[in-house]
Amino acid sequence: MTLLDPAPRTAQTSAPVLDVLAERWSPRAFDPEAVLEAGALAGIFEAARWAPSASNTQPWRFIIARRGTDTFNTIAATLMGFNQMWAGSAAALVVNVCVTVDAEGNPMPWAQYDLGQAVAHLSVQAHSEGLHVHQMGGFDRAAISEAFNLEEGFVPTSIMTIGKLGDAAALPEALRERELAPRVRLDLDALVLLND
Repeated sequence: MTLLDPAPRTAQTSAPVLDVLAERWSPRAFDPEAVLEAGALAGIFEAARWAPSASNTQPWRFIIARRGTDTFNTIAATLMGFNQMWAGSAAALVVNVCVTVDAEGNPMPWAQYDLGQAVAHLSVQAHSEGLHVHQMGGFDRAAISEAFNLEEGFVPTSIMTIGKLGDAAALPEALRERELAPRVRLDLDALVLLND
């Protein structure tokens, strides 16, 4: 088995969408030799910076760690389950942090939604630059908060891998099957509750 051809991973959409959206997917097989040079991630985090947010509060922060650094190892140690088997091959791990209170300490109930928008913008920009992103929720949030001394109201919400596509054959069998399985989504009609 060789490197995955990204072409078969293109979503079969029920209506036309931008190519970069149809082609974006979340692999688990990353190239363990690929290195992200200084500045290589500037564009994707610039895309996140310009994502929309309620009242322009921009309630997102990121902890960026390249493979081979102590920060990368600290983040990797908090991963749970299957994530531990594959995520270490990515060129970078990023903790997505949600700022849940404003400067006066008032709750910002829309903050997680806005963080999601920032990460979505980032993932599309990354794909357009030849990188792949995979989101993970399986990690020890308390360990991240403690390791990076996150202040009150800064909530680690997800972790993502960033890197170049690798060889699916390097994955354990169960993960390899998931990597190569056809991409599926609910039908559009199942997602729209009302369309008058």
